Amino acid sequence: MVDITHKITTLRTAVAQAIVKVGSYDTIKAILDKKVPKGDVLEVSRTAGLFAVKNTSSVIPDCHPIPIEFTGIHFECLDDSIKIEVTVKTIYKTGVEVEAMHGASIVALTMYDMLKPIDKNVEIATVKLLHKKGGKSDYAAKSMLNLNVAVLVCSDSVSSGKKEDSAGKVIVEKLEKLGLRIANYAVIPDEVATIQSKVNSWHEAKTDLIILTGGTGLSHKDVTPEAIIPLLDRRILGIEEAIRSYGQERTPYAMLSRSVVGFKGDTLLMALPGSTSGAAESIDAVFPSVLHLFQLLNGFDHGKQ
Repeated sequence: MVDITHKITTLRTAVAQAIVKVGSYDTIKAILDKKVPKGDVLEVSRTAGLFAVKNTSSVIPDCHPIPIEFTGIHFECLDDSIKIEVTVKTIYKTGVEVEAMHGASIVALTMYDMLKPIDKNVEIATVKLLHKKGGKSDYAAKSMLNLNVAVLVCSDSVSSGKKEDSAGKVIVEKLEKLGLRIANYAVIPDEVATIQSKVNSWHEAKTDLIILTGGTGLSHKDVTPEAIIPLLDRRILGIEEAIRSYGQERTPYAMLSRSVVGFKGDTLLMALPGSTSGAAESIDAVFPSVLHLFQLLNGFDHGKQ
């Protein structure tokens, strides 16, 4: 199965449709009057659909077992067909479109099985996804953002040449995959004055986003938070909490990190862990949804769209 351990948990919704065509209105009338020999077609097929949604991962090899938190099955009986609509919801890391389509398919197949003794022309016309919602794509910036982004590696060992930078490079790689342009990249010692000087110079150069990696731990040499916090005009505790919460689900040591996020003027500063995994997970935790901040600065309200 596809690895979804890096994904964030969000509300996911999917709506699927299936259409069962019948030979005549007599079949529809038999369904509505509950006179089909095999039983109540709508209720039996609804029950089958509920079981199908919950058991999708048992029959579709690459589907993950997920907590199904709502399934709604709606029927619309027309003169020559029955429209089936299945809505599935979950709060999880992956979507439920296959679950919704599987449910709709089984509802349709159950109807077919129950109706074929009285209607030789019954057929399943279509099964399709109507729409889905949830996941990172729905919380990303809705328009292309032409941002100047800088990555600053704060590490004594990397700046002295004793170690190669990997955390900074993984941040750059992930940001570029999101379509962001990296205007500046630098490696400096983890020293308060040096960090502040570099951040101030990039801020004055109208850099929109500065991501620092390293120096957020609890050793005596880790001073990045001490350098960054005095520079902030507005600290964003919610992003810091999201980063630590995401990390804590993956390692118990995430609670020891002192990631700091906030605005200096209109420049967003993000001080992330210096380990490669910690840096990568921090980006996964809050991007691309964090880019919505820049739309807020420009007067765009995502919630009203």
